[in-house]
Amino acid sequence: MENKNETKICQNCKKEFIIDSEDFNFYEKIKVPPPTFCPECRMVRRMNFRNERSLYHKKCNLCNKNVISVYPEFSSISVYCQDCWWSDNWDPISFSREMDFSKSFISQIKELYSSVPQMSLFNTKSTNSDYCNFAAENKNSYLFFGGKNNENVLFSHNTAGSKETADVSASEKLELSYECIECKNSNRLFFSRNCENCVNSYFLYECRNCTDCFGCTNLRNKQYCLFNKQLTREKYFEKIEKINLGSFKEKEELKNKFIDIYLNSIHRFSYQINTTNCTGNNIKNARNTKYSFDIMGNDSENNKYTTHVVLGIKDSWDNYGVSKAEMLYETIAIGFDSNEHYNCRFSFFVRGGNSVSYSINCSSCDHIFACIGLRNKQYCILNKQYTKEEYEELVPKIIKHMNDMPYIDAKGRIYKYGEFFPPELSPFAYNETIAQEYFPLTKEEALKQGYKWKEKEERNYTIDIKNEDIPDDIKEVDNDIIGKVIECAHKGTCNEQCTEAFKIIPEELQFYQRMNLPLPRLCPNCRHYQRLSQRNPLKLWHRHCMKEGCTNEFETSYSPDRPEIIYCERCYQQEVY
Repeated sequence: MENKNETKICQNCKKEFIIDSEDFNFYEKIKVPPPTFCPECRMVRRMNFRNERSLYHKKCNLCNKNVISVYPEFSSISVYCQDCWWSDNWDPISFSREMDFSKSFISQIKELYSSVPQMSLFNTKSTNSDYCNFAAENKNSYLFFGGKNNENVLFSHNTAGSKETADVSASEKLELSYECIECKNSNRLFFSRNCENCVNSYFLYECRNCTDCFGCTNLRNKQYCLFNKQLTREKYFEKIEKINLGSFKEKEELKNKFIDIYLNSIHRFSYQINTTNCTGNNIKNARNTKYSFDIMGNDSENNKYTTHVVLGIKDSWDNYGVSKAEMLYETIAIGFDSNEHYNCRFSFFVRGGNSVSYSINCSSCDHIFACIGLRNKQYCILNKQYTKEEYEELVPKIIKHMNDMPYIDAKGRIYKYGEFFPPELSPFAYNETIAQEYFPLTKEEALKQGYKWKEKEERNYTIDIKNEDIPDDIKEVDNDIIGKVIECAHKGTCNEQCTEAFKIIPEELQFYQRMNLPLPRLCPNCRHYQRLSQRNPLKLWHRHCMKEGCTNEFETSYSPDRPEIIYCERCYQQEVY
């Protein structure tokens, strides 16, 4: 392999970035030019198209039924409910248009995108889960965003294969669990982070195969431990029975105590399980996967700049939200169904297909270019049907035209063939999308960078229960609280899409009562942001192991100004295993 590195200037942030030999080999393999945006700006640009949590009431433009939608009532986007969108009552081909070589190609995609009806939500093959988005094959779930194969999961994010669980993020195969982050294969696990195969435990960090443990870090194969001290079974339960986690006040005191324990514990530089030659964080069963995050499932290999993979992904660069795919580049939300995906690039929400480029919301299509909303089609451009020969003759001409007459956005950024869609094509405001969650901006910063901004909604709630009047103990709560308007503790003063108030639904109250957990004080959006704040960012820093005498260096998502004690993998294992 030729050792070829080039330093480029990002045309968006104007900072230097490096394209290395590994990158050049990939671009050559899939026949695309090198990018002109740096990796972070590319990630933000993609994320600006993914509105997960901002939901609105809107009428289906075909059947006139009231639906939940990611598009607000005043949006110019024509929205169809799930039943209508998947029905034969309309034909996406009817919106087709001829290629016009007198105009930039991206502007023609923009025109097509504004005319083709869109699904109200990206929520497929689900049952009784209307308030879920970027989700598939879920049952009886509510305000769940990003993931699949869950049942009775509430207020959660980027989670798969879980049951009877609430308020968890970036986790898989949890049952009867609450407030967990990056946890796996666990049952009755609460207020925990980075744990696996743990049962009936509370306030754990980086624990494996632990049962009946409380307030512990870095344990392996332990039982009856309290604040990292080994107790007898009798002594453990004697102390646990004196703890009332049904009290919000007591729960918060224990939470603060655990934070001190967490900060005084050692931390591995990267959370990885069964990986080889990987950099990033929260990676499982992967090889040669660099600068990537939240890679779950099995057999991911040869990837870079990719985040949130549910099933295996191979030979892919610059993606977010992927399931079972190969040869992807610059995509978001590809494959949340059982189909495989191959050779997809510069596209958004594609379910099954091969050789898909510059396309949005298409299903089971092969060899399509710049199409919107197509199903089971081949050899289409701008939703127009071509023969195989016509398609293969026209696509190279379009690529040349994209380079000869590039799209130039309002900020002067140039989009030739090889770049994802410009932010101007996104129907969402920056602060409606996950870009705001991972790379927060102020209104002024967002507008300066060419993004749209959603002004704060006027709320006219009549508050039934002030935040300070919420009962402290779940035992003090009865069914009368269901449906009451409860004031969020943040009262809209945060930058976390705060709804200022929230309601308790019946399934939620039953969960709290069953698990002996206090009522929350924050609305679901603020709780989501609180969990996000506990996760490491989607960035890496070059650092040294902090164990005295060790000279190992590594890439870590712990920034140098963080208070945690960071060890390399070798030193961590010497201390913990």
